[in-house]
Amino acid sequence: MTIDPMWNHEKRAAMRLKGKIALVTGGNKGIGAAVVRRFASEGAKVWSGDISPDLRREFSDDLSGHGKNISFEALDVTSQNSWERLVNKIVNETGKIDILVNNAGIYQRKSIEETTEEEWDKMLTVNTKGPFLGIKVALEALRASGNASIVNLSSTAGLRGSFAIHYGASKGALRLMTKSIANQFAKDGIRCNSVHPGPIDTEMGHAAVPHDQLEERLYQRIPMGRFGTAEEVANVILFLASEESSFVTGSEVVVDGGATSK
Repeated sequence: MTIDPMWNHEKRAAMRLKGKIALVTGGNKGIGAAVVRRFASEGAKVWSGDISPDLRREFSDDLSGHGKNISFEALDVTSQNSWERLVNKIVNETGKIDILVNNAGIYQRKSIEETTEEEWDKMLTVNTKGPFLGIKVALEALRASGNASIVNLSSTAGLRGSFAIHYGASKGALRLMTKSIANQFAKDGIRCNSVHPGPIDTEMGHAAVPHDQLEERLYQRIPMGRFGTAEEVANVILFLASEESSFVTGSEVVVDGGATSK
């Protein structure tokens, strides 16, 4: 791919994902919904794959005419058959996938003593096996793009120790999977990066930070003193999905208000 060195203001002002085909998992709420909205507003055709495809509460009336660019589909990220069904549907319609955002994930605030074997297996299956299956199944469609971007949603828990050991293990594994994919498939025109949010103002974010710890976690541990927003994470993912990050792969981008700087 040839990069135009004259990356001027007019190019920045244009829609950054015009003509791109994107698949976002867990796209019906939280960070995933913010990503779907942002991508659609930037000109992409977006497929939101979610275990609950009819949960569209965050897409009521705020799409500003971009709703036609979004398709809602059922997707169980733990099932290869489910991945194959959706990827085949997208490829049959468009011939490729330019952007894959592995956002779907679960969280459970439990210590190792409380965590059962079944809960460990479920956490790793959704948070780590899910992205593995998605990349595996979508690989040929991503190669067909010639200029594809994979963004994996990890966590600051994937960078340092976490109270919820099974969650941290799942996100740490995803961080290193990202680097392996970046290394192996750069030659195919595929970039792969991970995003590591800290506490975000979503349902999952509040589950990770108990109410009685808000003051300590926000004002003592996070330099910016607040939760991040789903939209702030979506803006980072947009950068990694766009050609503005054309020389960025195998990287981990932290979105945590400075928490891991301490």
